[in-house]
Amino acid sequence: MKGLTSLGGAVVLQVLPALGGGGVERGSVEMAGAIAAAGGVALVASAGGRMAPQVTAAGGRNVLLPLDVKSPWGIWANAARLERVIRDEGVRLVHARSRAPAWSAWIAARRTGVHFVTTYHGAYGETLPGKRRYNAVMARGERVIAISHFIARLIQQRHGVEPERLRVIHRGADPVMFDPAAVMPDRTQRLADEWRLPPGRHVVMLPGRLARWKGQEVLIAALARLGREDVVAVLVGGDRQHAGYAREVAALAGRLGVAVRMVGHCDDMPAALSLADVVVSASIEPEAFGRVVIEAQAMGRPVIATDHGGAVETVEHGATGWRVPPGDAAALAAALDHVLALPAAERAALGARARHAVLTHYSVAAMQAATLNVYREVLGCSESW
Repeated sequence: MKGLTSLGGAVVLQVLPALGGGGVERGSVEMAGAIAAAGGVALVASAGGRMAPQVTAAGGRNVLLPLDVKSPWGIWANAARLERVIRDEGVRLVHARSRAPAWSAWIAARRTGVHFVTTYHGAYGETLPGKRRYNAVMARGERVIAISHFIARLIQQRHGVEPERLRVIHRGADPVMFDPAAVMPDRTQRLADEWRLPPGRHVVMLPGRLARWKGQEVLIAALARLGREDVVAVLVGGDRQHAGYAREVAALAGRLGVAVRMVGHCDDMPAALSLADVVVSASIEPEAFGRVVIEAQAMGRPVIATDHGGAVETVEHGATGWRVPPGDAAALAAALDHVLALPAAERAALGARARHAVLTHYSVAAMQAATLNVYREVLGCSESW
């Protein structure tokens, strides 16, 4: 990448459970491209998935291993598999992105003496006995990357990571992919037809997998309070593990008389966001960062997010979006009413400010450059290359 120190052929192995889709997976693909562009060799170890071809397209190489298992035996078996990969491929640095494979990667890195870096992607729960110890592997890197200041504070509180090992690197949106000027009408019309969106309705969109903590029920309750017949809720994203919850959401919408479309996974999120009059992040638990928010902002869409977690850093209330208390359907309804009533000129001005903020602070290029600098820093600690 232009302006970045070359990796000089260094082999970097990223480790994650699978490549099915999501922020961890997308970050891995983006870093595979950055590593290759900087003259390194990018390996991505996972159980595979629909995003695996994107690793290859970015210039990386997939290493298929059953890293989506969480049992102690599976973790030890994967440690041996990763050890072989490290030795056979001449890996210099292992970058772990999820807990179970991180334990395998940490064991393999210790056995082989290679560098070990982690990215702490979530506000991992600690309700079960031993969970903090399980989570602690994500704080064992020579450098621990936090995806927001919120997560950095959590890491320090829970694990006592020294400031010199901790780096805050926000996630990024691709300003070329997420550019409203680049989305042609045929792309949005295709989705509108596929999703059977009624003409003339305002689209309130909540992107995110179907899980209770993502707040789909809060949005449905807010729209019921709003009481407008010219609004349709579009829930983008799905999860087969939460099919029961999907039925609950549909039943709630039916009882409350809210028009809803549950459209599942979408491969063209820029076009999807272009359809939205408002994009909502209603998570009732804090988002570690909330990539949906910055992608919507990059598309110039009005965003309403809950006032905790990463959204506090990415949404300037009243300037680049709005923040409401988590789980507060009445407050969300009031914010939706306000946004839907905004004149077109005000909406456009807010969208321009939001996109400018993303381009300035939350681009993929900035994330890639900062992460490559972590690699350079770690590799340069004990050897030159």
